[in-house]
Amino acid sequence: VKPSKPDKPKVEPLKAFSIGVMLKACQQLADYGPGGAVGSWRDLMSAAVVVRSMLGISPSAYQDACEVMGPENAAVAVGCILERANLINSPGVYLRDLTRRAERDQFSLGPVIMALLRNNGGRLLQVV
Repeated sequence: VKPSKPDKPKVEPLKAFSIGVMLKACQQLADYGPGGAVGSWRDLMSAAVVVRSMLGISPSAYQDACEVMGPENAAVAVGCILERANLINSPGVYLRDLTRRAERDQFSLGPVIMALLRNNGGRLLQVV
């Protein structure tokens, strides 16, 4: 029996959130999917690659996030960064920080998604 690699981070499952919930939380991401829509996890991941480039996140930072969080979670993280891009000075540095925190089990997408759902809900509390 081979011993498991202790340095291999566990990937957080997304089973708690459907693609519909993700799109409600990360509404802007859908615009960057194939044909301007996201209908599947594959579409969401394709959209995240476009957004990654647009936000100036390096391919290596995104690849590291995919390896640590899993490709779906990394795509959702990029969608979350897009939703808050006006508040984030350096999206690439931010994603690298999230990736490091995820490696140490100090970051979970769940609370971020819930906060975005509250902000993107029916009530528009922020008036600019």
